[in-house]
Amino acid sequence: MTAVELESTSAPATALPERLPAPTGLSPSRISAFRDCGLAFRYSSIDKLPEPPSAPAALGTLVHHALELLFTRPAGQRSLDAALADLDVAIELASGTPDGEVLGLGGDGHDETREQAADLVARYFALEDPDEIRAIGLELRLEADIGGARIRGVIDRLDLAPDGTLVVTDYKTGRSPSQFSEQQRMLGVTVYSAMVEQVFGVRPSRIQLLYLKDPVAISTEPNDRQVRGLDIKVGALWQAIERACERADFRPKQSRLCDWCSFQAYCPAFDGDPAAAWAISAANPDAKRPE
Repeated sequence: MTAVELESTSAPATALPERLPAPTGLSPSRISAFRDCGLAFRYSSIDKLPEPPSAPAALGTLVHHALELLFTRPAGQRSLDAALADLDVAIELASGTPDGEVLGLGGDGHDETREQAADLVARYFALEDPDEIRAIGLELRLEADIGGARIRGVIDRLDLAPDGTLVVTDYKTGRSPSQFSEQQRMLGVTVYSAMVEQVFGVRPSRIQLLYLKDPVAISTEPNDRQVRGLDIKVGALWQAIERACERADFRPKQSRLCDWCSFQAYCPAFDGDPAAAWAISAANPDAKRPE
């Protein structure tokens, strides 16, 4: 039983609200979260329920940090040995944190985690030569208005290509998507491209996802049609979120993602109690409440 489930068993019954406060903004991951399941989005983004650390997500964070450190080195010094040394630094910094604990760093799972992360870092070198990359932004935080919503995000890497154009790069540590779901997976990095264009006034010439596990790169060139389509999609999604908040009506959407969801104790699709979730949220003094 997870920590979230343990809390739910002791939460007092609380009447569900008639409306909910809309979030102040979205991130590309939150956009995908709402599309995947409206109820899980509410529990995470609005009710702000505690979520136990996820080992796959923590491993991804570890690898991202190692690659970030690699690109702080000057070109010509970005070897695999250097990347593995940077991984050890990332592991040391993660030890003692919630992510480190779920990965078993410093304990029984340390060697296995290090081996998994090192394999992903090594596979990165099959996708590109880091010495040829001119990274001008690492873990770059941006904000922009898209489709009437305030979008906030962190770009893994913003590159300056040899021809002077910009390239948005996003690392993924999971499996690459099937051809059927590839377009959906590109949504997040397309949002990053639009944010770069708004903030810097220049549209990136290319956006790419680097799937380290396979390894495979998926890329596309942003165009006017994509930009217009993104504005329409995000605008429609933001309106749907606002309507759901006004009615306090976020519905579950069952899929394979349910197997990894930490909110099953509150989900009616799994005989959970939404009122218990609101009781926990209402008891949190740091969370914003509807007026």
